Amino acid sequence: MNGNIKNKQVSETEKLYHIGLSAADLQGADTAILPGDPGRVECLAKMLDAKAEHIGKSREYTSYLATVGRVNVLLCSTGMGGPSVGIAIEELAMVGIKKFIRVGTTGSIQEKIDLGCLLLSTGAVRLDGTSSHYAPIEYPAIADFESSQQIVSAACRLNLSLNTGITASSDTFYPGQERYDSYSGYVPKKFQKTLEEWRKLNVMNFEMESSALFTICSIFGLKAACLCVVVAKRTDSEFADTEASLPR
Repeated sequence: MNGNIKNKQVSETEKLYHIGLSAADLQGADTAILPGDPGRVECLAKMLDAKAEHIGKSREYTSYLATVGRVNVLLCSTGMGGPSVGIAIEELAMVGIKKFIRVGTTGSIQEKIDLGCLLLSTGAVRLDGTSSHYAPIEYPAIADFESSQQIVSAACRLNLSLNTGITASSDTFYPGQERYDSYSGYVPKKFQKTLEEWRKLNVMNFEMESSALFTICSIFGLKAACLCVVVAKRTDSEFADTEASLPR
């Protein structure tokens, strides 16, 4: 970052406006796992630590603190889309988080990527608006290499198949991802035929958060990774398969 820019410091007990958390609440945690859905946080936390503690609920940000080994880890939902992710990164960084791992669901656009597959995003097509408030569009949205490698290594140890590649990250679920099953059925010209273009450019999937996550964290000198499970295979259907929750 620019040497003239100083990171904002907050007191140990100051609770940040949107996330409703303070540095004291995190008890030394410097890693955050970020699901989108607030309803998924407790389940994920209890998978890591049966005694995980609920420490906050403010707007779309539901937070639990889990202990993994001897290390505290924060789990905090972000809601949907880049703006909410941007706020989460800003405020969580102020209270001590240095590493962000987004976990969520996604729709694949490649025939070879099936329901239930795990996708690790190495970078993102910046179809969002949030990231452009931080950097010009020429600035790449790239995941942290070390964090991504750690996820690859963990998948190997667990004998899990993992697809790696580029994600298209859109501000909208319907027009930005060229979905015609919306209320109006209308997709503006700028998004028409884009799904096929991204498919031909070997983009794996669509989701709504990774480009903002990668861009902001890179600029701030923070680490970010994104791991999603496929719940919609758009080469077959526009609809999510709610049974496709387990990785293959």
